[in-house]
Amino acid sequence: MHIQNPDAQTAVVTGLVELVAANAAQVRDDIRAALPATTVRLDLDLSALTFLDSSGLGTLVSLNKTLRSRNGTVRLLQPAPNVRQVLELTRLHRVFEITP
Repeated sequence: MHIQNPDAQTAVVTGLVELVAANAAQVRDDIRAALPATTVRLDLDLSALTFLDSSGLGTLVSLNKTLRSRNGTVRLLQPAPNVRQVLELTRLHRVFEITP
């Protein structure tokens, strides 16, 4: 996983392959620790994500709460069809902005 800050208000996370119980808490904590206080937009590139479980969904919701407390947003970029299906089944596609 790589976290970049192209500007003071945006953070971009790439390289997530799995977001599951084994790594969800660590991913959440690592992303939160890397976010400057000025960050109000978090872009999660999910193009490489192959598996997402309920713990991973919890991480996405938690990060969304963190950004919303800053009046910010989380965008999910390029989720694979199976990941998008999980987001739709859990109705989280209504919570997040999803960019194909």
